[in-house]
Amino acid sequence: MKKLHALLALSVACSVGAASAQQLEGTLKKVADAKAITLGIRESSFPLSYLDASQKPIGYHIDICNAVANAVKAKLKLASLDVKTQAVTSQNRIPLIVNGTVDLECGSTTNNLDRQKQVAFAPTTFVTNVRMAVKKASGVTDLDQLDGKPLATTTGTTSVQLVRASEKGKNLNFKEVYGKDHADSFLMLETDRAVGFVMDDNLLAGLIANSKAPDAYAIVGPALSVEPIAIMLRKDDPQFKAIVDDTVKGLAKSGELTKLYHKWFESPIPPKGINLKFAMSDELKKLVATPNDNPAESFKK
Repeated sequence: MKKLHALLALSVACSVGAASAQQLEGTLKKVADAKAITLGIRESSFPLSYLDASQKPIGYHIDICNAVANAVKAKLKLASLDVKTQAVTSQNRIPLIVNGTVDLECGSTTNNLDRQKQVAFAPTTFVTNVRMAVKKASGVTDLDQLDGKPLATTTGTTSVQLVRASEKGKNLNFKEVYGKDHADSFLMLETDRAVGFVMDDNLLAGLIANSKAPDAYAIVGPALSVEPIAIMLRKDDPQFKAIVDDTVKGLAKSGELTKLYHKWFESPIPPKGINLKFAMSDELKKLVATPNDNPAESFKK
């Protein structure tokens, strides 16, 4: 009889375990089955996600994504979790999230309504202004000086559309040149294949600070757009999104998110020990106080 009771108890325990496993859906089930999670990383999105001198992914969003990975590990009660990384670009980041190759995209992606048709976003963790980097020697200080000149941006981003939609850019006849990533786009500016590079101001500041001659460049012109930047995940995956959202909100409430911001934007960072001295904007301070995943379009209202 004791043996029967023991067998029944074991059977119930196994059934409960099986039921719990069946209750897992989407990314959480994928991670539980593989005991691994894959982070999509950018190689030159300073200081959100980039490679250090040893080619290791580091940055503000890498730290946040690692916090999410730890929360997933705890939720699934895993003894260990293999945190893998996969380099992504502006062009392939959404397809790699959608097809399951990448579980979290920890780069520099704008949350907007068009992208929300395909993917979901964590609460906003950075707010950027889209502006233009130039060489000071070019004399270019605004968009209306770009007529007939090459303008660089990164494939898969919305920067050129923002220029064309702006009041000063509507009637300009500039040549669009595209880099495969932000470093490649900046190289076009550096080698005079473009007179300007339009991108998020924090990324421009990071690229300039890590260039061979930081004093040779300036960020100029009006802000073409104010955009919320957030970590990206698969759409219609409520179990996983709940963990992502709770983690980001917890970091914000505890003050850890502000500490991470100070670490990456207002302190010396690898590989050159440069301090970007990029103070937290009023918009981001509000979002740290009341986190949300509202799209860019809500910022324009």
